[in-house]
Amino acid sequence: MNPLTDLCSLLPPLRRLVRQAGAAILTVYNSDFAVQAKDDASPVTAADIEAERLILAGLAELTPDIPVVSEEAAAAGQRVDVSGGTFWLVDPLDGTKEFVKRNGEFTVNIGLVVDGRPQLGVLYAPIPDRLFAACPGQATVEDQGAQPRPIACRQPGPAGMIVLSSRSHRDPARFERFVADFRVAELHLSGSSLKFALIAAGEADLYPRFGPTMEWDTAAGHAILTAAGGCLTELDGTPLAYGKAGFGNPSFVAWGTARPPLALPRAIT
Repeated sequence: MNPLTDLCSLLPPLRRLVRQAGAAILTVYNSDFAVQAKDDASPVTAADIEAERLILAGLAELTPDIPVVSEEAAAAGQRVDVSGGTFWLVDPLDGTKEFVKRNGEFTVNIGLVVDGRPQLGVLYAPIPDRLFAACPGQATVEDQGAQPRPIACRQPGPAGMIVLSSRSHRDPARFERFVADFRVAELHLSGSSLKFALIAAGEADLYPRFGPTMEWDTAAGHAILTAAGGCLTELDGTPLAYGKAGFGNPSFVAWGTARPPLALPRAIT
């Protein structure tokens, strides 16, 4: 069977896989773990390595013919041919800085890209035990092991938007200039890709991100956000694409609407 003929059929094994990785992460989280620095000075722990090992083994069994681009393997110099247009993007532990701080704001992320767009995503936050998953037209959340329930982006209330900002990777000046064009009711700081899922679940409305990220940071959350009725764009409203050289992302905005507002805020440089 070609797994791409029914993407939704991949979700049950992917849910099991991210939970397995999450359990391995929590084992390290609850220990006296060491922190090392990668070449780019970002932190890495035994949790990152073990979660990636489990996920790569699981994907090799589930879809042996689909290439996988994964954060730690890429940091170690692995190069993957994604010219076929279909590939997995894996961030085994997004929010390692939050993991090291032990604030619980970290996630496991697996996204499937087809022809430049994330079509399938699972995102698991082990500490609150929230598992978000999506295939085209279907987005769900499981809270603390409960059955999956549908989620969808919301229409902001009259008080304005709930806006999210990165806790550890902020550019406050650019952020403030961008959100000045919107009615903001609340501003919440949060770590990791969970911000995409909160917008998808109708718990927030807007997440502008300034500064570098990688495609594995966003693919799973992007798929979930899209399936829930939102979108992820560059600052000029162009849809964020995948399979870019080096897999780096420009600054972007996650919206709780299927398209960005017609009158986009002025360019933020």
